[in-house]
Order: sequence, then C-alpha cells, then structure tokens
Amino acid sequence: MGDVVAEAAAQVSAAVGDRAGDWDRTGLLPLDLLRELGAAGRLCAEVPVEYGGWGLSSLLSGEYTAHVGSLCSSLRSVMTSQGMAAWTIQRFGTPRQQADWLPGLTGGRLAAVGFSEPDAGSDLAAMGTVIRRDGDAVVIDGRKKWVTAAHYADVLVIFGRYADGPAGPSDAPDAADGTGGGVAAAVLVPVDTPGVEVRRIADPLGCRAAGHADIGLDAVRLPADSVLGGYGLPLPLLVTTALAYGRMSVAWGCVGILRGCLAEATRHAATREQFGKPLAQHQLVARHLAELYTAEQVATRVCEHASRCWDEGSPDQVVATVLAKRVSSAQAAAGASSAVQVLASAGSRDGHPVARAHRDAKLMEIIEGSTELCQVLLADHAVSARVRAAPPVRAPAAPAPPAPGRPR
Repeated sequence: MGDVVAEAAAQVSAAVGDRAGDWDRTGLLPLDLLRELGAAGRLCAEVPVEYGGWGLSSLLSGEYTAHVGSLCSSLRSVMTSQGMAAWTIQRFGTPRQQADWLPGLTGGRLAAVGFSEPDAGSDLAAMGTVIRRDGDAVVIDGRKKWVTAAHYADVLVIFGRYADGPAGPSDAPDAADGTGGGVAAAVLVPVDTPGVEVRRIADPLGCRAAGHADIGLDAVRLPADSVLGGYGLPLPLLVTTALAYGRMSVAWGCVGILRGCLAEATRHAATREQFGKPLAQHQLVARHLAELYTAEQVATRVCEHASRCWDEGSPDQVVATVLAKRVSSAQAAAGASSAVQVLASAGSRDGHPVARAHRDAKLMEIIEGSTELCQVLLADHAVSARVRAAPPVRAPAAPAPPAPGRPR
C-alpha cells in the first residue's frame, strides 16, 4: 500500500471505529462523514489530480477499496457509486463537463448512478427511461430502481434511451453485456430539479446504510449540455464502460469482506475454548479457517490480475473484470458463511461484523451483474476464444481419378 493509500486507510479506520454495526442497524451513514471523506477525495480515488483526486492506479485504488470494505460495506458501496459517477464523467464527458463536475465530486458533493429499472435489471436493453431533445433542453421521463447512494446524492447520473438525437462515435465492445443495441445517453441530473423524486428503500437485505433508493423522473427538464459528451452513444459502449468500474470496485470490496471475516474468525477460534482446547485446534473448525484463508487469497489474486489489466490497458480488461466480480463475490458469500459457522451464536446477532458480512456478501452476488449474468458472459468469452483459436476448417480433398485403362 502506498503512503497516500495508507494515510487514507488510517483516516477511514478512525472515522468508522466501532460504529459500522450501529449504521447497519439504523440504515444510515452520517451525511457529514460522507461529505468530509468526499471533500478529502476519499470517495473516488482514481480521479486525476488536476480535478482534486489522487489519480491512483486501479491496483492501489483496489487495495484501498478492500480496506474500506473490510470495515463497512455500506460505506464502500457509497464509494463505489461515487467512483462510477466520476469514471463515467471522466470517460464520456466533454472537457468542460469534466472541469465543471469532477472537482465537485472530490470536494464534498455526492453522486449516484441509475441503471436498473422495474422492467430492466440484467437486461438493460429493456430500459424504458427516455432522454429526449427539446430545442436547447432535454426532457427525461422514466423510473430507476435500486440506485445505490441515491438517498445521499446531490447529483444523479441517469442512463436512458436517447431519442431524437444522432449517435456519436461508435467503438462499442464486441461482447454483449445484456445491453443489446440502440442509442443511449447519460445525463447529469441534480436531485433538486423539478420532477425528480427519490424514495429510500428502508430495509434492504445487505449494505443497509448504503442509501439505496428508487427514483422517479417525471418530465425532468435540463439544459442540453447536461448530456455527457453532448450526444447519444451505442448502449453497449455506454453501459459496459460504466459497469466495468462498478464491477471492479465491488470485486475489491468482496476482498475486504473476506479479510474482515478472516480476522473475526481467527480471533475467535484462537481464543474460544471448547472440550479443553481452542476451537482452532479442532480439525473441522480449522477446515473452515483454511477455506476462508483460501477464499481471501483467491479473490485477492483475481482482483490483482484484473487491476493490472486496467492499468496496462490490456484487451483482456473487460473479461478480467467480469471474472474478478464473479469469483470474488462467490468467495465472499461462501467465506462469510464459514465465518458465521465458526463464531456460531457469538456472530449471529444483528450488527455483528460477520452477520453483516453474511448479508452484504449475498448482495454482492446480485448487484453490478448477477452471478448468472457473469457466468453467461464468461461462457460466451470462452466459446469465442475457442472459435478464434481453432485452425481453419479445410474442405476434404477430391478423390483421385482412376488410372487410365483400369475399370471404374
């Protein structure tokens, strides 16, 4: 961990302390804490220095994300949302939009990103939200569902179908991502704009304090330059690019869940005695600890590989990110279950770190691309890679004609 990351990790550790359980029970993070961390650039570490960020590599940002995730997955989820918003602006915004919005996201303003809808979860091609040009304005109508951090947000990055506007340059990725085709856009929507309604989800399964909310957009009118880049883009390019950041952040957050569970389980097993010896000396308990350690190591290595793909601009970046998200979330869910088993009743009360981890980890198998969607994408990649690697099929040679003078 670099010096700047270690310093930030220490600040977050001091800020969280032993309060994560209370935040989980009440379902709320302190807004002043979020603004304090945001103003220090702690919520979107990969934003370039020129805009007030740290300009961290994916690998260093991932280690920082894992540390936050080991303390409080709700706080890490808000950080993921903030980072996705900043990444989308950085990737698709004009220089003017970047200069106008990124310093705010590293200066205390909070953001959320709206993809999913009541009828468009994994199948984002079914999005019904429409962003329509109307002279020098755009009008937005639609509904968004389960938007992380929207309860705290000052601005929303809303994805929708872009009507009455030509598409901009197309360099959409080849891999389908449940997004289909068509022209889409991302638009920056201040939450205090007339027609915006944010309805908090009161009792989510996991990450209870992450500020999940449903959003209504009823004839929301904004200047046309609120559209990132100023034009529509191919839906797969727009959505896959933004989701990739979220998946990478969630994957590292799962590493954090595993590290937190490993710390709690080993501490308990080393000090709790049954039948005259510490739990850790009972082979079946030791098996749980070994599997939990293995899960943490596997998740860490797959995330490190994916982050290096990001940092090196590797063509394998997209599939490495999906793989990291798939593997890390599965390992976190299994590892958290093992931790609860080791701690038994000691870890089964509401608000305990492993009880939180058990619920939070299950949610990680659903958000930013469900386990099943990731499996479909990885299978498609495996088949495509096999087809590309296979030698060309040659037509069989024609039989030789019979020799002269011999019977046919």
